[in-house]
Amino acid sequence: MHPPMRFFWSAPVLSGLLSIALTAPANAQPDAVAVAESLFNRGLADMLAGRYPTGCPALAESHRLDPRPGRLFTLAECEAQWGRIATAVARYNDFLALYSRMSEAEKIQQHERHVVAREQRDALAPLVPQLTLSLPGNAPPGTVVQRDGITLGQPSLGIALPVNPGEHVVTTKAPGGPVHEVRFTIDRSESKTIELEVTLPGEEPAREEPTDRPPDQGAVPPPRPAEGAAPSMQASGPSGRRVVTYVAGGLAVSGLILGSVTGLMALDESSRAAKGCRDVGPGVATCGTAGKAAGDRALHLATVSTIGFSAGVVLAGAAVLLLLTEPSPAGPQASAAPRPRAGAVSWSLLAGPNGGGVAVRSQW
Repeated sequence: MHPPMRFFWSAPVLSGLLSIALTAPANAQPDAVAVAESLFNRGLADMLAGRYPTGCPALAESHRLDPRPGRLFTLAECEAQWGRIATAVARYNDFLALYSRMSEAEKIQQHERHVVAREQRDALAPLVPQLTLSLPGNAPPGTVVQRDGITLGQPSLGIALPVNPGEHVVTTKAPGGPVHEVRFTIDRSESKTIELEVTLPGEEPAREEPTDRPPDQGAVPPPRPAEGAAPSMQASGPSGRRVVTYVAGGLAVSGLILGSVTGLMALDESSRAAKGCRDVGPGVATCGTAGKAAGDRALHLATVSTIGFSAGVVLAGAAVLLLLTEPSPAGPQASAAPRPRAGAVSWSLLAGPNGGGVAVRSQW
């Protein structure tokens, strides 16, 4: 990353921006001069306000209608502040070339601008990106190449040309063929070479896959079951009910572990409290500071242990209930289910007029 260019205008230069020093050319039309003056004032106001996308084009049109050194210099400054450094260097060079053809009186009037233009040109020139565009060998004669809407002739291809930093669009079109477009960005001081592609007549233009499509787009969908057939019970993962069962079981284990650990800690603290207290009468004991603190901790840990055990037991019961009442797969898929492997354990609920129970089966 290069630091942004800074611009410091002295009083003579700033005053020169606000009023064009040289008179209009003799062949300039009065209406064109008036329009150019209005465009210059508007463009200068936009430039000073940082609105370069509107200010610089207005200054360029003002200079086209009424070419003057002051307009050209101001346009170069606007392009440089906008970040279009390749265009700015070209404008500074135009001003310096114009300055070299001025009379001595005009050079004295434009001397301050001449100094600034030369310094800016020398500072920006090394930062201008260089772009090389080349056509493939199968490109037919008459292929049109455009960069940002500007047609590039054959002499402009295959050599490094200065461009402004940022995003650019290059299109190629063979005679009778479709337009092929490529977009790219280039940074300051960067040199880039791009081998262009040309779509010949009758060929389908290459299409780029959109980058924002869902990952599963284009996947072959599974075949739909025949009409009247039972839906398949096969799933790619556990059902939502089974996930809830797993979560409840995990929380149940955590609750039981918490109850056990805090219960042991409560017993330990209770033992410490007993050592720090002594009986002074039937049912009456006095405790020191350490004994009282240990007793308080024992009471707190006992409460946590009770809550942990209770929650663990409730969640364990819920997990078992969810597991036992989970519906079995039905239909043709159920009859084709594989037999349980050796050592597998299964259970089922039994109900009858005299009560119910749980039947546990094991196969070896």
